[in-house]
Amino acid sequence: MDKKYNFDTLAIHGGSRDKNPCNALNPPIFQTSTFVFNDIEHANKIMSFESDDYVYTRGNNPTLRLFENRMAELEHGQGAVAFSSGMAAISSVLFSLLKPKDNIIVHKTLYGSTYSVVTQLLTKYDINYKIVDLTNLDDLINSIDHSTKLIYFETPSNPDLSIIDIKRVSQIGKEKGIKVVVDNTFASPYFQNPLLLGADVVVHSATKYLSGHGDVIGGVAVAKDVDYIHYLKFGYMCEFGGVMSPFNGWLLLRGLKTLGLRMRQHEKNAMEVAKFLANHLKIESVMYPGLTDFKGHDIAKEQMRGFGAMISFEVKGGLDSAIKFVEGLKLCQLAVSLGDCETLVQLPAAITHKGYPREKLEEFGLTESMVRMSVGLEDYRDIIDDLERSLDII
Repeated sequence: MDKKYNFDTLAIHGGSRDKNPCNALNPPIFQTSTFVFNDIEHANKIMSFESDDYVYTRGNNPTLRLFENRMAELEHGQGAVAFSSGMAAISSVLFSLLKPKDNIIVHKTLYGSTYSVVTQLLTKYDINYKIVDLTNLDDLINSIDHSTKLIYFETPSNPDLSIIDIKRVSQIGKEKGIKVVVDNTFASPYFQNPLLLGADVVVHSATKYLSGHGDVIGGVAVAKDVDYIHYLKFGYMCEFGGVMSPFNGWLLLRGLKTLGLRMRQHEKNAMEVAKFLANHLKIESVMYPGLTDFKGHDIAKEQMRGFGAMISFEVKGGLDSAIKFVEGLKLCQLAVSLGDCETLVQLPAAITHKGYPREKLEEFGLTESMVRMSVGLEDYRDIIDDLERSLDII
C-alpha cells in the first residue's frame, strides 16, 4: 500500500495487495494446513520461490502473510515473520543472530522469560551474555568486546519503564558491526518505530497491544532486510515450528484496525492515573515516562510519539502493603499480561519476573513490592476510584 497513508489508515488497509475473495470487506481465514499444486512444474516454482503461492501453512498462509505485510508497513520494515507467541519470536530472533562463542549484551531489566532465555538457554549453546545498564551509554561502550554480536533491549522496559536511546545505541552498534534488536511491545508501532531510529530488528508480543483484547497468543518480528526476514522465516520459524495459527492471524488483523484509537485512549487514561498516583501520600514512587520528573522522560519525548499505558509504582509499607493493595482492587484485575481493554495489575517479582534472583532484584531495577499496572480502556475516573479505595484499606 502507498506509504503516504497515515497510521490509522494503514492499520486498517496496510499490506493489502488485491481485493478479498468474493469481494468480501474483511479477509477470510485460510484455515488450512495444506495447499494443492496445479502440476509438478507449479510445485517446483513454489518450492524454489519463483512463485508466491503456498505449500503448507507452517511456511506461508494468505492470512498470515497479510498480517506480516501489515506489520511491516506499520513498523516501516520490508518484511515480517509471524510467530505462535512473543517468546517464539524473541528466541528465534536471538538464535538466528548468534552462534557459539558469541556474546549478547542485554539491558539489566528484561521480561522474565527473555531473561531466562538469555541467561539459561543460550548459555547451553556456548553463547555468552553481559547484563548492562543501557541507559548509560558509557557502560555499553565499555562492555563491548570482539565477541559482541548483538545488543537486545526493551524500551520502555518491563517492568521499570527504563527508556533507552534507540538512535544512539543503534549508532554504536553500527560502528562496531553489532546488530540491535528492540522489543517494542510496550510502546506499540503507534507510539514508536525502532527501525526508523536505526535498529535492525523489532519484535513484539502480539498478544498485547496489537491484539488488544486478551484473546490471542502471538508474536512478530520485523526488519528492513528482506534476506534476513527470509532467513528467519525458513531457517528458524519453520524449523523450530513456532508458526502462528491462521485464526490468530485473523484476530490480530481485526485488533490492528483499532490500534491507534485504543493507544490514544490508553495513554490518556494512563496519564490521569499516573498523576493521581504521583500525588498520593501512600505511594512512594511512580515510574511512567509521561511524568516530567521521570528519568527517561526527555529521551522518551524525543523518540516516542506518546508515553504508552504501562505504569509501575511502589506502595509505601513494602511487600505486605503491596499485596494488600492489589488484593483489595475490585475493578482492576490481578493478572499477568498487558495491553488489554481491562486494567491489569501484578507484582512482577512474584509473577512475571520470578526467575530473577531475590538478592539481586535492585541490581536489575526491580523490588519485591513493585506494582506493575497496564491501564485499560475503562473510564479513568472509575480506575482511579478503585485505586483510591484499595489504598485506603492499607
